[in-house]
Amino acid sequence: MLRIVSDVLCGEEVKYFSCGKCKTRMKAVDTIVLHGTGGASAMSSVVHLCNPGTKVAAHTVVGRDGDYYQMVPYVIKAWHAGVSMHQGRANVNDFSIGVEMDNGGQLERKGNRFFSSFGREYMPNEVYTGIENGRAVYWHAYTAEQVEAVIRLCRLLRVHYGIKYLVRHSDITSRKVDPGPAFPFEEVKKRAGFVY
Repeated sequence: MLRIVSDVLCGEEVKYFSCGKCKTRMKAVDTIVLHGTGGASAMSSVVHLCNPGTKVAAHTVVGRDGDYYQMVPYVIKAWHAGVSMHQGRANVNDFSIGVEMDNGGQLERKGNRFFSSFGREYMPNEVYTGIENGRAVYWHAYTAEQVEAVIRLCRLLRVHYGIKYLVRHSDITSRKVDPGPAFPFEEVKKRAGFVY
């Protein structure tokens, strides 16, 4: 059963990694920010986020198989939001939990083939097609297991910490587009119990 003990996620599907560069305790936590990694795998994202030489970090990565990778305790400030604003408050890192989801991001179509920005090819059944400004756009689709895992995690965090807001990275800064249109945000928000 998934649970939180001493600000750490516990359960059979949880793997732990240390991100020692994050040490500041947040005064209060009331927001979850959902991100798409735009990376090749959950593990490559974990390695990048934990690297002491990078200026990014997050609390948890959710893999495509529904597994969780926790790197930072939920009451410690992580560097996932960057220059950001929510509910009239700047510096969203100061009061939020960052949840990254393993995803290749926006894709480029070449003929009948689809490629990420880092050159990986995705099969058509892994591609979400949307319409933007009257033309087709392509994104790496999220898996059903991953979406269910995000719902479980967000529900648990909401109850455990009294979280009020669930937002996307794109909601708090115009610099970012993740987690993108392939992610069923309204469904996740509703099923995780966010009613604002």
